[in-house]
Order: sequence, then C-alpha cells, then structure tokens
Amino acid sequence: MTPADRAAVAVSIVVPVRNEADNVAPLIAEIVGALGSRWAYEIIYVNDGSTDATADRLAALMKQHPQLRQLKHAASSGQSAAVRSGVRAARGAIVATLDGDGQNNPAFLPDLIAAVEKGGGRIGLAAGQRVGRKDTGFKKLQSRIANGVRNSILRDGTRDTGCGLKAFPREVFLSMPYFDGLHRFLPALVRREGFDIAYVDVIDRPRHSGVSNYGFLDRLWIGIMDLAGVWWLIRRKKTTPVATEVL
Repeated sequence: MTPADRAAVAVSIVVPVRNEADNVAPLIAEIVGALGSRWAYEIIYVNDGSTDATADRLAALMKQHPQLRQLKHAASSGQSAAVRSGVRAARGAIVATLDGDGQNNPAFLPDLIAAVEKGGGRIGLAAGQRVGRKDTGFKKLQSRIANGVRNSILRDGTRDTGCGLKAFPREVFLSMPYFDGLHRFLPALVRREGFDIAYVDVIDRPRHSGVSNYGFLDRLWIGIMDLAGVWWLIRRKKTTPVATEVL
C-alpha cells in the first residue's frame, strides 16, 4: 500500500462479522449516514469464515458503496483476529471499530473519532461505555463479573471493555502484542504504552436479527491465562529510554 493510498483515507471503520447476512445492509447504511462527508473514510468488513450469505450481501453492497471493502478469513478465527486483520489492512491513520450485529449504534462513531483527533497524540483509545444495555439479565451479569475481575487485577479504570465501539490510532494498535482476546484488554494495554483513554457513553440497543456469534462464555470467563499474561506484560513494562544519535 503506497503512501498516496493512505493519504486518501483519514478514517477506517472496521467491522468483524460472522454469519450476519441480514444485518449487513442496514448497518452499512447507518455508518454512511453517521459519517457523512466529515472525513474521507473506508468501511472494512472482515468476514470471519461466515457460512451464510454474508459474503454475497457484502459483494452486492460493494457495487453501491465504493468505500466498502471485504476481507475474508477462510475459516473462523475469532473476533480479535478479525479486528486485527481489518486494522492491518486499514488505510486510515485512525481506526474505529464496532460489532456487526447492530447493537452498536454508528451514530456514536463521530464522537469517538473526534476524541482521538482532539487528543493531540495523547489519546491512544476512545472507548465506548454502554448505558441502557439491551442484553439479557444473564449476559449483563456475565459482563459485570468479568469486568469486575479484570479491573480488580489490571486496574485499567474502565467499567466496560466489551463494547465494540472504539477508536484508536492505527499505529498504536499495531504496536501492541497480539493474542486471542486482545480486544477485551485494550484499555490496560494502551495505558501500558503511556497513552490516555477517552471515554464516551453510548446507548446500547438490540441486535437487528440473528443470534450472537462471538464469545458467549468469554463474557463470564474472560480467560485466566490471558488475564495473567496481560498482568505480566504490565508488570514487566520498563520506561522506554530516550535515544539520540551522535553525529
């Protein structure tokens, strides 16, 4: 990808999906409506091994929306892998993400993107924090326990890491160590790199159609090995020395 390609796009919207054929068209229409002409942007759908009509729906929509791109995983690799594939392919210096089921309202994307822009290089992540969640009581309980355990160990100061609405500088994301489940630990890892986090309250809503395809059990059991690994990374972080070239 040439520097000219990147310069033509300021913001990349990354949407990981698996078997969300009926949700693709309405969500893309909302993203386009939310961003308008404020930024030069692209929408990258990462088709994570869908076995329904998701690929065909996206292919048809690409003819209507020139800013739409589709990446395909040959087999489902999980949400973190899908997000990473999208970020690596992104042309924009700022990347924003949202889930593909319609629960994340694209109307909040401009606030998240603007928070990163206004950060003057200090903001490494703008994180959506859900209010008025539309999940079942059991899912809310799972998230409450998972977030409580995570925050008590990592002390990342974030009450809701499970919200898919996020924005960040592309290079900050790619500088972090990758592992499955990375998207749930972004606040702790961003703070580890010395950046601040901006929080934006977002209103949750029911998914357009279908059922959840990612991480049902992960909401309760966030992965003890991942949690221990992130804790270790934070503990082992050393101050980056200032290096100057001697001429």
